[in-house]
Amino acid sequence: MATTEPTTRRTVLPGEPPFTVDDLLKFPDDGNRYELFNGSLLVSPAPLPLHQRVIRRLESILDGASPDELEPLSTVNLRVGDRDFYIPDLVVVPTESVESVGLMFGPEDVLLAVEVVSPSTQARDRGFKTEAYAAAGIPVYWRIELSEGPALYVYRLDGDAYESPVVHKAGELATLSTPFEVSFDPGELVKRRG
Repeated sequence: MATTEPTTRRTVLPGEPPFTVDDLLKFPDDGNRYELFNGSLLVSPAPLPLHQRVIRRLESILDGASPDELEPLSTVNLRVGDRDFYIPDLVVVPTESVESVGLMFGPEDVLLAVEVVSPSTQARDRGFKTEAYAAAGIPVYWRIELSEGPALYVYRLDGDAYESPVVHKAGELATLSTPFEVSFDPGELVKRRG
């Protein structure tokens, strides 16, 4: 009786740490999301279905409320420097930028960055992405905590750091004015259609 050894599928990545954005462009399309923080590689699997629902619902809410000159987009490439590259779950950018930017947006294009916290990304989304987006000069950062009902944490830039967040819980109407006026209940982001 023949036995087989378990096989582990490995992706061989070109380049050596610390990685650059140019190295990242040579990576294979293997289903992972690759980001860079000061040349260190951050790898995330594709988002869970509930995570995707929240992103889709929020994008729809923002699209319905945004003025013509602004546009929400999901999972865009954000190049902050040669060794810093992120893929926010959702951003709001000028419509003009959508039509003129190629593969990557710069931080000057992003008026709002949004991250939906997943078990695999919670340390990043709560910690270093908050600091990284502030350092990049992104005026507003929203963090959505699914484990809290969900709750929406709104950070506004004050100088080179974000102020303490304002928290909007499920069941409450969050009325926001930046980057444009919009109101919604964070609990609506996880509800089934219909």
